[in-house]
Amino acid sequence: MIDTSAPVRAGRREWLALAVLMIPVLLVSVDNTVLSFALPEISTDLRPTGNQLLWIVDIYALMLAGLLIAMGSIGDRVGRRRLLLIGASGFGVVSLFAAWAESPEALILARALLGFFGATLMPSTLSIIRNVFDHARDRRVAIATWAAMFSGGAALGPIVGGWLLEHFWWGSVFLINVPLIVVFLPLALFLLPESRDPNPGPLDFASIALSMLAMVPAVFAIKHGAKAGLDSVTLASIGLAIGAGWLFVRRQQQRDNPMLDVALFKNRVFTGAIVANMLSLMGLAGFLFFGSQLLQLVIGLSPMRAATVLLPGLIVTVVFGFVAVRLVERFPVRVLVSGSFVASSLGYTIAAFTGHPTVMSVLIAFAIMGIGIGIAETLTNDLILASVPPQKAGAASAISETAYEVGAVLGTAVLGSILTATYRAQLTVPAELAYGEKRHAFETLGSTMQYAAKYPNGLGEQLAESARNAFDLGVQLTSGTAIFVALAAAFVSWRAFRRL
Repeated sequence: MIDTSAPVRAGRREWLALAVLMIPVLLVSVDNTVLSFALPEISTDLRPTGNQLLWIVDIYALMLAGLLIAMGSIGDRVGRRRLLLIGASGFGVVSLFAAWAESPEALILARALLGFFGATLMPSTLSIIRNVFDHARDRRVAIATWAAMFSGGAALGPIVGGWLLEHFWWGSVFLINVPLIVVFLPLALFLLPESRDPNPGPLDFASIALSMLAMVPAVFAIKHGAKAGLDSVTLASIGLAIGAGWLFVRRQQQRDNPMLDVALFKNRVFTGAIVANMLSLMGLAGFLFFGSQLLQLVIGLSPMRAATVLLPGLIVTVVFGFVAVRLVERFPVRVLVSGSFVASSLGYTIAAFTGHPTVMSVLIAFAIMGIGIGIAETLTNDLILASVPPQKAGAASAISETAYEVGAVLGTAVLGSILTATYRAQLTVPAELAYGEKRHAFETLGSTMQYAAKYPNGLGEQLAESARNAFDLGVQLTSGTAIFVALAAAFVSWRAFRRL
C-alpha cells in the first residue's frame, strides 16, 4: 500500500539535530582556511620551503577531495552516524598532534591525517539532513543552512585563527577542534538517527586507489610546474593523473554498483552547478591565501586586526546564503549564479588594481566576494540535489562536497603557485645577504621579512622593500588569473542554466 500522507513538518528535535550536524560542517570548513593567518608564524617558526608551505595548506583539502566519495561508500555500509562518530574521534586526536608539530614534514603529515578523518565526516551530513527533514520547505532551509555554514565556516577560519594568534602560538588553531568534538560526540549519539544503504554493492578498493592516483599527481603537477615548468616530473605527473582518471571513469561505467555514477554528469544543470560550486571555493581559497599575508606582512596588521578586516565579508557570506533562497523566487537562477561570479571578479579587481592595497580596499573586496560566494554556494547545492533523481541524492551530495574540496585545493595550488612563482622571480636579494644563507631562506614573504629585520645599514630595508614589491606584483598576476576564471565561470553558468 502506498503511503499518501503529507510529509511531517520538522519539530524541535529535528532542528536540534541540524544544529548538531553543523558542528562537523564547521570543523571541516574552518580547518580548510584557519591556517591562513598562521602562515607567517609557521614560516618563521618551522622554516618551510615555499612548496612545503603550499603543501601544509593543500594536503588537507587534497585528502578530503580524494576520499569523500570513498568514505561516502563506506558510510553506506557501516552506517553514516557511526562513520561520523569514528571520524570525529580521529579528527580530535590528530588535532592534538598537529598543534605540537615540530617540523614542516610533521605538520604536513598531521594535515593529511586531518583530511583523512575529515573525509569521514562530510559525506554523511547531507544524507542525514535528507533523512531527518521530510517536508520539502524544511529540507530547503536545512540545505541552505548547510551551505551557509560551510562557506561561512571557510570565512570564519581566518577570524578564529587571528584571535587565537593574538593570544597564543600558531598550534592553538588546531586545539579549537577538541572542545567542539567533545560536545559533538554525545549529542550525535542522542539526536542523530542511524541510516545506511539496505542493498549496497561490495566496497571497491580499486576505485578508491584510482581516484587518489588521479587527484594527487594532478595537484602535484600544478605545484611542481609553477617552480620548474614543464619538465619530465611535471609531464609524468600529468600523464599519471590523466591515465588514472580515465581508468577510474571506465571502471565506474562497467560496474553494476559504481562508487561514482558518472552518468550524472550527462545532466547539463548538474555539471554546471558542480563546476560553479568548485570555482566559487577556488576564488575564496585563493583570496584568503594572499589576503592574510598582505594584511599582516605588507600592511603590517597584527593577526587579530587582520582577521577583523574579514569579519564583514564573513557576515555578508552567511546572510546572502539565506537571502539567495528569497532571491531565487524573484530572479532567474542563471542571473543570480552568473552575477555571483561577476561579484567575485569585482572583489579581486578592488583588492589588486585600485592602487596600493589598504585595509579598506581589502575589506570592501572581501565583502563583495562574500555576496557572490553566499549566493553561489546555496543555489548550486540546491541545483545539484534538485537535478538528479531522489535515489541518486547520496551520490550527488558526495560529488558536491568533493567539488568544495577540489575548489579549495585549486585555489591554493593554482593561484598560490602563481603568487609563489612570481614572488620568487621578482625578489632581489642583496648579494651580501644571500651569501651563506640557506637556499630556501627567501622563498616565502614571511621568512624574507624575518631575515630583513635582522640586518642593519639599510640592507634589511632594501630586502623588505623588494619583497613587498615582488609580493604586490604576485598579487596582481594572481588576481588577474582569478578574474579571468570568475568571468569564464559566469559565462559557463549563463549557458548551463539558460532554462532556469
